[in-house]
Amino acid sequence: MYSKDQASQIKQEFWTTFGQYIAPQLSAEGSRINWINYKTGVKHLFFKMQADKRHASIAIEITHPDVGMQELVFEQFKEFRRLLENQLEEEWDWELHTHDEYGKTISRIYTVLPNVSIFKKEDWPALISFFKPRMIALDEFWNDAQAGFEVFK
Repeated sequence: MYSKDQASQIKQEFWTTFGQYIAPQLSAEGSRINWINYKTGVKHLFFKMQADKRHASIAIEITHPDVGMQELVFEQFKEFRRLLENQLEEEWDWELHTHDEYGKTISRIYTVLPNVSIFKKEDWPALISFFKPRMIALDEFWNDAQAGFEVFK
């Protein structure tokens, strides 16, 4: 078991490593991008990567405090579902009005890589191989679809 500081340091080391690995990858528009803190340009809409001691996940999270607005954004993603799945080359799970780790109501579209740990360096290649192509695909999707979300800015 790691202390809180040790766990934080290991996580920071992983995300730094991942950031260095993916940094040369340009966005779909051909520009440099901060892949770890991806900016969608829409308030309360995030592309989020997470990893802990049991699994990793990547998600589109809709965190608008108004659940009605969450539902509208979620419904807009449904309109783009085929494009999203074509870019990702896989189907993700869709959850309208679920709860995050803090009990806050969110909606998300996500996928999980089970049985990996951010605390095991031997799992880092699997984590990087999980996150990188999916973030690139999300960026390509967003490059094509973001105009359809302008109303939510």
